[in-house]
Amino acid sequence: MLELRRRDFLRTLGGGLLVMMTAESDVSAQESGRRSQGEELPSNVAAWLHIAPDGKITAFTGKVEVGQNIRTSLTQAVADELRVSPSTVTLVMGDTALVPWDMGTFGSRTTPTMAPEMRKMAATARETLIGAAAKQWSVPKEKLRAKDGVVANGDVLRRASYGDLAAKIDWVNVVGNADLVTAPTQWEVAGTDLPKINAREMVTGKHKYVSDLKLPGMLYGRVLRAPAQGAKLVSVDTSAAAKMAGVVVVRDGDFVGVAAGDERTAEKALASIEAKWEEKAANHEHVVAEPYSSRPEDIRASYQVAYIAHVPLEPRAAVAQWSGGKLLVSTGTQRPFGVRTELAGAFGLSETDVHVLMPDTGSGYGGKHSGECAIEAARLAKAAGKPVKLIWTREEEFNWGYLRPEGTIQVTSSVDTSGKLVSWNFVNFYSGPAGLKTPYEVDERFKIEKFEQREPPLREGSYRGLASTANHFARESHIDEIAAKIGSDPLAFRLNNLKNERLRAVLLAATERFEWSKQKANASRGFGLACGVDKGGQVACCVEVAVSPSRQVKVERVVAAWDCGAIVNPNHLKNQVEGAIVMGLGGALFEEIEHANGRIQNPRLSQYRVPRFTDAPKIEVILIDRRDIPSAGAGETPIVGIAPAIANAIFSASGLRIRSMPLLPALARA
Repeated sequence: MLELRRRDFLRTLGGGLLVMMTAESDVSAQESGRRSQGEELPSNVAAWLHIAPDGKITAFTGKVEVGQNIRTSLTQAVADELRVSPSTVTLVMGDTALVPWDMGTFGSRTTPTMAPEMRKMAATARETLIGAAAKQWSVPKEKLRAKDGVVANGDVLRRASYGDLAAKIDWVNVVGNADLVTAPTQWEVAGTDLPKINAREMVTGKHKYVSDLKLPGMLYGRVLRAPAQGAKLVSVDTSAAAKMAGVVVVRDGDFVGVAAGDERTAEKALASIEAKWEEKAANHEHVVAEPYSSRPEDIRASYQVAYIAHVPLEPRAAVAQWSGGKLLVSTGTQRPFGVRTELAGAFGLSETDVHVLMPDTGSGYGGKHSGECAIEAARLAKAAGKPVKLIWTREEEFNWGYLRPEGTIQVTSSVDTSGKLVSWNFVNFYSGPAGLKTPYEVDERFKIEKFEQREPPLREGSYRGLASTANHFARESHIDEIAAKIGSDPLAFRLNNLKNERLRAVLLAATERFEWSKQKANASRGFGLACGVDKGGQVACCVEVAVSPSRQVKVERVVAAWDCGAIVNPNHLKNQVEGAIVMGLGGALFEEIEHANGRIQNPRLSQYRVPRFTDAPKIEVILIDRRDIPSAGAGETPIVGIAPAIANAIFSASGLRIRSMPLLPALARA
């Protein structure tokens, strides 16, 4: 099935040579992919790029589109190096039968790692085409120019198309050369506001997500869920479901599911199943850390963050079909090759017999690393002998997707008479190590930063920014607490303890636009700021909040300054920063998973509050374009500044220091 698909795909490209190189993957960690021994990205241009005789260019990447718009930014990278219009480039993403192996799309790694790789291959292709023309015409390469799909010799008006030249080159033996890549200062396509590649399809509904897919004879699946995490199935009676016309009942250990010709029948069949469960003893461990051991002059505080959910626009979905003992699954995932490994393991298959397709999916935020929905759909399809589509309900997404961890962070610090940090003890219990290290200057002899783990009561995993949101909330709240205790302006105190010039630059840019020095807080209006560093990005955030007598808080205005090196697409980067800020409002103000005895108490959007249009403040984004610095990813780090800035603004208005996220419930209890 896979080889047939490769041949079919080659025919659609119009001939030419294309060699697809993939590798087996074994990725188990949720926060990152892990490369197995022998897994390396292919070094030859043929694995990454194809130029058809008609000049159409197809590029291949294992990265996937989940709303961050890398389809556009990676297309810009390829077009830039080949000196062509982006409209002539088609990007194939996340198809394990066609693209080079990739660990996954997470950690803001696409821009700093995949874009340079694709640039390297496109630049090598460009120079190889020029070299082929130079040899054909017996002229020095320096006299030739590649532009708009043509290599030309301006001296004698000779021209050859990329398609004609490409057909004569053995691309398998052409190895990518990073030295040929164009410097950011010379970018022509990248660095511009190229519109979203498939924007029209998105806004008109033409684009098909996994949940939209339909196959001939396809059935719709539903899965029996336990009443609580960790519960074991004791007995089950599926007889009523089995008697329903057109219903397939599947039992495989603790897995019980149904498939039917329509969603309503599948739902009725599931509801008819009677099951008894044995629930494990509840994990009553609370987020409690060891007591402090401090000197009287130390400043100390404890900060908490709650479990929160990803709430993707599109819940998990998969369409699975079997043919000749081989498996094809379309699913929304950030790790197509990781899901391929999971599927192969679940069914005892070779990974070459598993094909995972990833259509652009409706957001992930770090929540779609694992392949449980794909495995469930494949189990149902195997039993039914027909394709099966499985879409998780919103309640299933809340209950059975993993969560951003809860945690406690304890901070103990001290300053000298000049307002310089002297000691810094920062311990994160349970929420994770991302963003753990402080950018502020502290003598290394008096600095402790560490992360402690435990057995969690709920399923935990990656989330946009990982633990960086928690660690920045604690650190930037504590920095403000120090400033307040010594009577220093929060901006002045930060600048007094920062040497990082890029972080200072964004901090000054944000506060200048915000007119920080002119803002005067009162009981109904407060102002706060925060800054931070993570994944190569530097961010500063200033906020203005309105606080009512009943302690209701409305974020009125946000000014954020952002530096992620050389900017690839300014408009889309601005969208990323704005989106991170709005998403961060939820975790800062009101998002919280309520749970007891392994059960989530608020698994519906009617119970779990996410940001609404009425919550959105006026947002101003300042982008600092550093063409002298390699591009960093921007999907995650802009989220880290909003929560501590809001907490600091609430303090400036009310005098109440809120050390727990979400802030509003904690403020009501204060």
